[in-house]
Amino acid sequence: MIGGLYAAVGLGMNLIFGIVKITNLAHGDFTILASYIALIFMPLFNNPLITLVVVVPIMFFIGFGVQKSMLNLVIGRGDEPPLLITFGASVVIQNLLLYFFTANAKTLKSSLLLQSFPIGENIHIPVLWMLSLIAGAAIIVIVALYMKGTYMGKAIRATSDDTEAAQLTGVNIKSAFGVAMGISMMTAGVSGVFIGMLYNFYPSSGSDYLIIAFAVVVIGGIGSIYGTLAAGIIFGLAQVVGGSVFGSAYQQLIGYIVLLVMLIFRPQGLFQSQK
Repeated sequence: MIGGLYAAVGLGMNLIFGIVKITNLAHGDFTILASYIALIFMPLFNNPLITLVVVVPIMFFIGFGVQKSMLNLVIGRGDEPPLLITFGASVVIQNLLLYFFTANAKTLKSSLLLQSFPIGENIHIPVLWMLSLIAGAAIIVIVALYMKGTYMGKAIRATSDDTEAAQLTGVNIKSAFGVAMGISMMTAGVSGVFIGMLYNFYPSSGSDYLIIAFAVVVIGGIGSIYGTLAAGIIFGLAQVVGGSVFGSAYQQLIGYIVLLVMLIFRPQGLFQSQK
């Protein structure tokens, strides 16, 4: 079930890697930004899941705006300018969150956190974790269907395959990149809300989820949307099983050992890009 959450975290990163060809170093911070946006609207809705109706559109417009106003200006000028812009965005987001919300731990309180349903006599499944798995799988299917079944989705895929050819057929590549970044931030918004319900979060928490997103992309394969779900489950299983066998102190270490093995023996990931 933790793999579903990891898949949701990694999906947005994979989209930008595979389509816009940008390494978004601020992806984890945007995810945590969504947690704080949900926190702002909690007094109004009193339910973290309902805040998604506001958080997801806001994150889309943030992503679209960042791509159109900054990243589109440096596309085609090498890898360094986008890296510097996203690194700068990461620093700005962290410091703004620190200024407005302090360094104290925050959480999105939900009654679902303590609820579970039984399977047999000795197994109880936490409701919130099951919802995170369902949400992760659902957004992956929705994004995949959008990319294959809509004009803009096909335009985004065409732009990813061959930018010049897509431009010659009338595709506005800057708008396509903007929509792709917006979709990436929408997925970050969903994962950010679930992270806020499941864990405490801080202004600096984004770095942890950036590493998770990188791991999911590497294991699943750049550009593979469905591979993201499998990669999230594999990475989550590696952590949980490794923690059960070697102790909780080694949980993250086992996950990153799996990542290292993937980089050595299959750096292209388990699945090919689905375009």
